[in-house]
Amino acid sequence: MRLEEGRTILVTGGAGFIGSNLAMRLLERGCRVRILDSLERPGTGRNLEWLTARHGDRVEPVVADLRDPAAIARAVRGVDGAFHFAAQVAVTTSLADPAADFAVNLGGTFALLETLRRERPGAPLIFASTNKVYGDLADIALTQGRDGYAPAAPDLAAHGVGEARPLDFHTPYGCSKGAADQYVLDYARSYGMPAAVLRMSCIYGERQMGTEDQGWVAHFLLRALAGETITLYGDGHQVRDICDVADTCAAYVAAFERIDSIAGRAFNWGGGPENAVSLLTVVGEIRRILGTAPPVTSSDWRAGDQRWFVADTRAIDAALGLGPRKGWRTGLTDLAAWLSVNRAATPPAAAPAPAREQVW
Repeated sequence: MRLEEGRTILVTGGAGFIGSNLAMRLLERGCRVRILDSLERPGTGRNLEWLTARHGDRVEPVVADLRDPAAIARAVRGVDGAFHFAAQVAVTTSLADPAADFAVNLGGTFALLETLRRERPGAPLIFASTNKVYGDLADIALTQGRDGYAPAAPDLAAHGVGEARPLDFHTPYGCSKGAADQYVLDYARSYGMPAAVLRMSCIYGERQMGTEDQGWVAHFLLRALAGETITLYGDGHQVRDICDVADTCAAYVAAFERIDSIAGRAFNWGGGPENAVSLLTVVGEIRRILGTAPPVTSSDWRAGDQRWFVADTRAIDAALGLGPRKGWRTGLTDLAAWLSVNRAATPPAAAPAPAREQVW
C-alpha cells in the first residue's frame, strides 16, 4: 500500500521523537496523519505544534492515553494503516511501576490490535519493538578492546544479532514489549492481519530530547552542552549500533509499503556493525565536536543492561531494499548542531496530562 495523498494514517506516540519525525515524512507525502499521544513526555507538545504549524488540519491530534479504549476506537476510525510507537519506554520506570508498564505496553497494544481487527481488518500495522526482547545476552562471550566490548565469535562480531536469536525477556519493560511484539506477530498469523515488527537498537536524531532513562545519545549531548556531568552506568564500554532517525523513518515507510511481502515477520533494526560504538567512544566524539571535555562520572550497572548489542540488519535490508545508514560521526555532529539551537525551547518537565480526550 502506497503512503500517498488520500491516505489517513494513525501514528500512536506521534508527538514523540521517532513518531513526530515519521509523521512529518507522511505529511510531506500528502497523507493525513492522526496522532494518538498523551503529550506527557517533555517536548511532545512542541513536536505537535511543529507538525500542525506546517501542515494544519491534515494533522489530527487525539490527545489521550493508550490505556483509554474509547480513545483508541476514535483514533482507529477510518484509518488506512497504523504505526505503533506509543509506549512506556524506560527500563527504570518499568522497575518502579511494573503495573503501569504492563497496562501501557501490553494492554494498550492488545487494545489497538483488537480495535484494528474489528474495525479496520485490512489496515497494515507496523509495531516498534526493542532489542530488549533478547535479554541481557549474558551467554555471548565477549572481549574488551579500546573500542568497547565485542563478541569473541567472528560471525557475530561481523554481522550482529540476527532474528534467529532466542527471545529472553528481562525486566518488566522487556516482558511487556516482548509480549506485545509476540501478540502483533500472532495477530498476523491467527487473523491474517497485515502486521510486522521492527526490533530497534538505539535511535538518535533531531527532535530527540533524551533523558537519563531513555535516549542516551541526545542526553549525553544535552548534558555536555549545558556543562553538566554525564553519568555512565556500568563501565562505559557497552556497545550499541546507533542509527539516525531519518534512516529509521525510511525503514518504517518501506515496511508499510511492502507489507504484503513481510507480514508476520519481525526484523532487527539499527545502525549495524558500521555504526557500532561504545558509550565512551561517543563521549570522546562529543568532546571533539564541542571542543571541550564534558565531566564524566560512573555508577552501578543497570538491570538487564546489554554489554553489547549490534543488530544484524541483512534480513530487513534485503526484504525492503534499504541502503547504507548515515555514519554515526556525521549524525552526532548533526544532532549537536540541532540541539545547540533548539534545546533552550524545550520544557524542562512534562506538562500535566489532559483531563480528557481531545480530538482537534
